Amino acid sequence: MHYHAYEMAHVMMSPARLMNRAMKLSLDFPLNPFSKIPPVRMLSAACGVFESLTRRYGKPDFAIEEVMIEGRPVGVQEQIAARRTFCNLLHFIRDPAAVAHRNDPPVLLVAPLSGHYATLLRGTVRELLAHHDVYITDWVDARDVPLHEGDFGLDDFIDYLKDFISLLGPGSHVIAVCQPAVPALAATALMAEDEDPVQPASLTLMGGPIDTRINPTIVNRLAEQRSLTWFEHNIIARVPFPNAGFMRKVYPGFLQLTGFMSMNLERHATAHVDLFHDLIKGDEDSVRQHNQFYEEYLAVMDLPERFYLDTIERVFQQHALPEAAFRHRGRLVDCRAIRNTALFTIEGERDDICGLGQTSAAHRLCPNIPEHRRQAYVQKGVGHYGVFNGSRFRRETRPRITDWINTMTRSRPF
Repeated sequence: MHYHAYEMAHVMMSPARLMNRAMKLSLDFPLNPFSKIPPVRMLSAACGVFESLTRRYGKPDFAIEEVMIEGRPVGVQEQIAARRTFCNLLHFIRDPAAVAHRNDPPVLLVAPLSGHYATLLRGTVRELLAHHDVYITDWVDARDVPLHEGDFGLDDFIDYLKDFISLLGPGSHVIAVCQPAVPALAATALMAEDEDPVQPASLTLMGGPIDTRINPTIVNRLAEQRSLTWFEHNIIARVPFPNAGFMRKVYPGFLQLTGFMSMNLERHATAHVDLFHDLIKGDEDSVRQHNQFYEEYLAVMDLPERFYLDTIERVFQQHALPEAAFRHRGRLVDCRAIRNTALFTIEGERDDICGLGQTSAAHRLCPNIPEHRRQAYVQKGVGHYGVFNGSRFRRETRPRITDWINTMTRSRPF
């Protein structure tokens, strides 16, 4: 019912938004003799903030047209390397003539299926592209998938990863950001047990919930305190008409966004107050930075019901992977089978989504990886977002990832 209420509220706001837009156009009209006086600037700024808070944000584009490699601009093109019902594998193809001499190994960047689009990792992709041949999982909004296409659960997520790793071929590297840490580790374990020749050369887990019993956060506690039935009855909704996924059961993206926003409500409120003042001052650079961030942050997608409930139950309530009870289609996943894939874990010192120690717990589960092929790193002074994006990531974390991948490529034992 809340999904219908959300849609109705958006429709009811449409007249107010039209009036707001018309008012702002008239206030900012160049020939308006009063456009520069303080009261008018304040009213125009208020209209700008109202627009920012009430409009619906669609899926952003990666919009990466070139990157700097060895001090020279290199063109980049997006290509869909594989299509699946709930995910497209995107390949960022750098100008072949400019990178032919580099022989960079392929890197699969596994984006989280947790409410935001894969474009949230745009900065991560851009930084990696200067040093690696990058692919990314571009998850499809569940409200756009017709009901007859079937469901999607955590086991399907693992199958997708195994397929994508196989497509990249031998010697590929996997980087899983946040939620995909569990299915990425499970997929690697399954491929290792099968002695698959294309099992990844290295697996990098960034801020992922491998063992949420360690330093539990508010998110972890909520998942444990509520029953699975409670989530099903209070969180899950059916996609309303006229979306392509009409009647599909989903975890609505706007509910996920509400949870994220409420965790840092004061910071978001301050950001919009700052936007108001920047609009009054005409500080276009600050306004642009604000808009760029929130156009990405406020763009959300729906998650398939089964995937969401599977994750809540198996990852956050049962702790199936650290308890050695995680099963993929009935088959027990044994992380001890991983011997040849190097393991690198990265955590944020101030992460309030995935507590410190939850990701590095993967090392305990994989005792048969040689010591020289494993590493745990904590990025000082960053929260969850800073683990995979921002200035600290660019200056400190990304170089470590690149050095790790290059070293493991040279020392690959199979």
